[in-house]
Order: sequence, then C-alpha cells, then structure tokens
Amino acid sequence: MNRRHCATAAITVVCALALLTSTGQAMAAPVPDPSPSPSSSSPAGPTPRYSTAELEKVREQIETLYRKAGAATDAYNLAEEQTKKQSGEIVKLAKAIVDGQARIAALKDRAGAQAREQYRNGGLPPGAQLALSNDPKLFLDGINKVRQSQQASKSLLSDLNQTQQDLETYTQDASANWEKLETNRVKQAKAKKKINAQIKAAEKLESQLEKKERDRLLQLERDAADKAQTAWLSSGAVKDVSGEASEAGAAAVAFATAQIGKPYVWGAEGPGSYDCSGLTSQAWLAAKRPIPRTSQEQWRLLPRIDIQDMRPGDLIIYHADASHVGMYVGDGAIVHAPRPGRNVTLAGAGSMKILGVVRPDK
Repeated sequence: MNRRHCATAAITVVCALALLTSTGQAMAAPVPDPSPSPSSSSPAGPTPRYSTAELEKVREQIETLYRKAGAATDAYNLAEEQTKKQSGEIVKLAKAIVDGQARIAALKDRAGAQAREQYRNGGLPPGAQLALSNDPKLFLDGINKVRQSQQASKSLLSDLNQTQQDLETYTQDASANWEKLETNRVKQAKAKKKINAQIKAAEKLESQLEKKERDRLLQLERDAADKAQTAWLSSGAVKDVSGEASEAGAAAVAFATAQIGKPYVWGAEGPGSYDCSGLTSQAWLAAKRPIPRTSQEQWRLLPRIDIQDMRPGDLIIYHADASHVGMYVGDGAIVHAPRPGRNVTLAGAGSMKILGVVRPDK
C-alpha cells in the first residue's frame, strides 16, 4: 500500500512538471521518489516520505514556479495598463472625429451660403457689384469688400481642408490605437494563461504533500529567507544605511504597512488584496506620487539609487528579470506581497536576490 501511495505521489510530480514544460518554462530536476516508509509500529514513528534534501528540491521548484508566475503577472499588468490607455485614447479620438465631422458640416453650410448669395447676385459677390459703380467712393469701398470676400473664401476653404486632414488623421490614429488595443488583449490572454499554468502547477505540487510536510516546507522557506538575510546583513550592505523617509515616503510606508495581513492575488491593486507591484504603486499613489504599475516598469523608469543611500519608502527590485518588488521600511526590512498563498508581510530586505533600488520621489 505504501509503495502504491509513493508511486502516486511520484506520478503527480511528473504530471506537474509536464504541465510546466508545456508553457515553455525551464524547470528544476524532478523530486526523487521517496523510499517506502517503515511500519508505523516502529518505536521512532513513521519516516517522512521526503527527506529534507528532497523536500528542499520541492521548495525550490515551487519557488521557481511562483517566480515565473510573477514575471507573467508583470506582463499581464503591463498589457492591462496599456489596454486602458489605448481605450482612453480611442474614446478621445472618437470625440475628436465627431467634433471634426460637425465642424466640416458647419463649414460646408457657410460655403453653401456664400455660393447661394453669389447666385442671387448674378454670380458676383456684393463687393464686385459695388466695384462696378461709377461713384469713386463706392468703387474703393467695393475693392475692399472684394478683398475681404476673397480672404473670407480662402479662410473658409483653408479651414475646410485642414479640418478634413485632421479628421483623416484622427481616423488613422483611432485605427492604429484599436490595433494596439487588440494586440494588448492578446498579450493579456497569453500572460493570464501562463500565470494560471504556473500557479496551478505550484499548487498541485504543494497539495500532494501531507500537512506535516507542508509545515516542514514552510519552515524550509523561512530558513532559506533567514539565511539569505543574514548573509546580506553580514556583508555590510546596509552598514551605513540611515536615511530618513521623506514626507511622501513616510505616507507610502504608512499605507503599505497598513495592508499587512491582506492576501496576495495576482493582478490585484487593493483594497482587499494585492500583488507585489499593486501594493507599491497604490502606496505611492496614496502618497500623491503616481508611479508605474509593474515592478519591471518601476525598475525601468524610476530613478535608481545605491543601496547605501536607501531610505524608507524606496522600492527594492528583485531578481534578474525585475519580477518582484518590495518597499523598504527601515532596519533592513521590507513590506511586500510575496506570492499566491501568502499575505502582505514584513520580510528581510536581503531575503531575495536584489537587482537594485529605485526612489519614486527623487
């Protein structure tokens, strides 16, 4: 019975890995099959299905899956942000097209009125008729009126042509923005598919563990974070970090820390749940300093600073692909939304691989 149970666990792990491979993502080596457990009647109790080394491999696999999901989440969030922007642009262009059409109609009415007026006067504008007068004063006045009429006609024609050109430009821009909108929707769908695949694979791996093994897994996760944090602090990276938060930074920290305990949900930006960049972007929005929505855009667009110059409120970007972000709160700690299945929490700033630091209010 134990062997059958172990074989089932091994098959589950392989299936989860096959799911990951189908999304085109790299994966760590599969977890070795656990050895059959001795009888529960043994004085020492049943041996765990996984050794610590094997369970560590499971932890690394789950962490990799969630990191890949984080990167896909950033792609989804960026596409969603661009989609909203393009939708707004299309609305503006649609209004401009309607206004342009109304202006063209008004200009055509004016041109028609001028044509009808000339027809009633035998094909000559009033100024031209006066110019044929024998009265020298009326003749000079007529010349001025002819010039004014010609200028008005030219102006009307120019306005009509310009408005038509503008209307064509608005229409072309609207078409281009619509194409971008559709492209971003496709990107969203692909990113969402990747996110769901990564998260489901991670959840499936974790769900096959017994409760005691899940508890051990959580402890291994904490141990790994503590080890990385200790090494980071021991390196002297934050030895001289003593900057005080700016007024806006303090407001951002206050907002972010007030969210502690709320669940991570990918794509969420409050108020009940957050993903990593949803938390940091909303915190700085609360401080009246809007910043880019995604961690990758925050890394790309915000001013970068040295770790030694950090102060509370600054954002620490993690991993080589800038797929995670946390807010520095002082004393070597960050507040962040870690991953699915975890809540917004405080953590060591060096518990993950740091890419760099950015300052939203520099």
